[in-house]
Amino acid sequence: MPYTLSYKRYGEYAILIEWPKRINEAIFLDLSAFKIAIELQLNKNIKTVLTAYNSIVVIYKPTENLKLNDEVALLKLYYSKKQILKSKPRRTWRIPVCYDLSYGIDLKGLSEIKKMSANDIIKRHCTPNYLVYFKGFLPGFVYLGGLDPLLFHPRKEKPRLRIAQGAVAIGGEQTGIYPNESPGGWNIIGNSPIRFFDVKKEKPCFARNGDYLKFYEINRKQHRDIKTLVNAGVYELEYEFAQI
Repeated sequence: MPYTLSYKRYGEYAILIEWPKRINEAIFLDLSAFKIAIELQLNKNIKTVLTAYNSIVVIYKPTENLKLNDEVALLKLYYSKKQILKSKPRRTWRIPVCYDLSYGIDLKGLSEIKKMSANDIIKRHCTPNYLVYFKGFLPGFVYLGGLDPLLFHPRKEKPRLRIAQGAVAIGGEQTGIYPNESPGGWNIIGNSPIRFFDVKKEKPCFARNGDYLKFYEINRKQHRDIKTLVNAGVYELEYEFAQI
């Protein structure tokens, strides 16, 4: 279905295109189809096209004769002519997570606040297939949709200065994995031994926009064993194909 989009100047050389402010797959598919339509029609003025949950930013080359009003008219034409994305195979990556309290340092507190057991939180966290909408914030940080609403929880008022690599966390309506040690304000519920960004590989981040992540629980020994294989460069991440 076509959406009523808004087109706004975004600085001197960019246009922001916005969909309804919801996180869902229908908007993702419409947005993705529009991005493809823009890229197929790339003119000499366009530098790059960036996407988020419900927006696209089209960045133009800084030229004197750039007229953004004319570019908006072109973008509207591209949107009207975009093709509906056909369902095609996407990978569902199986991501091991250890929810032991030594890793899930906020799990006990979240359990008390939510008035549900830690096991129930883990079960609910492992149930969905999480759609990868886009990557950002840190190299290899995937923005996911699909978190159980009962697990929604605000980010911390005071972020931690150091979050461990592989930390699995909840922030607001989202869940995610910290690909590297960094500051962060999300609620940590576990840790994955998987490396989400490896500069040594041809594709540093294995997950593509439109893929899915499926979490499954492992214990501390399994976490150590997988981590050893990952560090040795011999661990093969499991996946299967699914239709979207």
